[in-house]
Amino acid sequence: MAISFFKTEQGSIIATACSHTLTAADTEKLCWLYGQAVKLDGDSVGGLFVGPRREMITPWSTNAVEITQNMAIEGISRIEEYFPVASEDAEFDPMLQRMYRNGLNQDIFTVNIEPKPIEYITELEEYNEKEGLALSEEEIAYLHKVEGQLGRPLTDSEVFGFAQINSEHCRHKIFGGTFVIDGEEKESSLFQMIKKTTQENPNNILSAYKDNVAFSKGPVVELFSPADHSKPDYFRTKEVESVISLKAETHNFPTTVEPFNGASTGSGGEIRDRMGGGIGSMPIAGTAVYMTSYPRNNGNQGLIPERPWLYQTPEQILTKASNGASDFGNKFGQPLIAGSVLTFEHQETPKDAIYAYDKVIMLAGGVGYGTKRDCLKGEPKPGNKVVVMGGERIIA
Repeated sequence: MAISFFKTEQGSIIATACSHTLTAADTEKLCWLYGQAVKLDGDSVGGLFVGPRREMITPWSTNAVEITQNMAIEGISRIEEYFPVASEDAEFDPMLQRMYRNGLNQDIFTVNIEPKPIEYITELEEYNEKEGLALSEEEIAYLHKVEGQLGRPLTDSEVFGFAQINSEHCRHKIFGGTFVIDGEEKESSLFQMIKKTTQENPNNILSAYKDNVAFSKGPVVELFSPADHSKPDYFRTKEVESVISLKAETHNFPTTVEPFNGASTGSGGEIRDRMGGGIGSMPIAGTAVYMTSYPRNNGNQGLIPERPWLYQTPEQILTKASNGASDFGNKFGQPLIAGSVLTFEHQETPKDAIYAYDKVIMLAGGVGYGTKRDCLKGEPKPGNKVVVMGGERIIA
């Protein structure tokens, strides 16, 4: 893989990784694509730059690479943009970017990380504290029971996977927990009550609570497409039964810590879930809802005195999160068409507790469409291989 460097009219550097040396024709296309950029000679660029971390391919890169494929430029695997800065004191987001103090070279995309061997966890309690998994005593007891059923210690990936079930913004275990109110156990969990509405009034719902998206029956529509999608063929019109996809999810803590990318990946998650619904469907439009404490963009105005914010101020959250949700949707062709904001703080008397959305509530939602034929997944069968991916560990 060779990396070529292009300098834009704005002064930034666009690094382009290709499996072969770029031809003159491809170079001309890329210069045009990058806004009349100039291809630089040499294998490196000197100076001080801020740009994406090598370990994280940006959504911008994914989009840019797909554009080059549509332009019949073959072999390009990654494109990233780097910005020159005057000093090492320049501000940047260390979670997503890094400072390139020695310029840009052929190793900016190289990640030298060897896969770790499978680790068997013999001391669950100690491992829980070491890795900060926040597993409760009841959860650890459950895992010990699973160890006995399997006849072996659990692996690091299995323990991490179980810990992720208690994801901060998707606590299905709690939703399915038993309600005990005033010492009396209730007959339904929160999740059972939510599902009951669909059970009693299914209407046109075809799929709910069995996928990461719900499907409702849509109209019969005319589809104008090639007779055979695997090769160039004549277009024809045919009628198909459509479905409407509906999805909503929260992305609270990520949006509180890093509003732009928290809300961005919140919108990205619901786009992903609707595209992966059944065996495939398409997104159309997105929505976003934000709930914060009072922004105070015009001072306190007689409200509860402002207090130190742990991460970002409400005003920063509302501005950056809105930009982030729109940005991700735009990159994947899904406009953000509607949303709402709710701000809340309350204190009865100066001596009482303050109630407020100190941790933002961010709701990402959207609507899409698909075909009735594709809205349900198949049933897993013995012998199927399962691949779990995510975080630092991959098991197959």
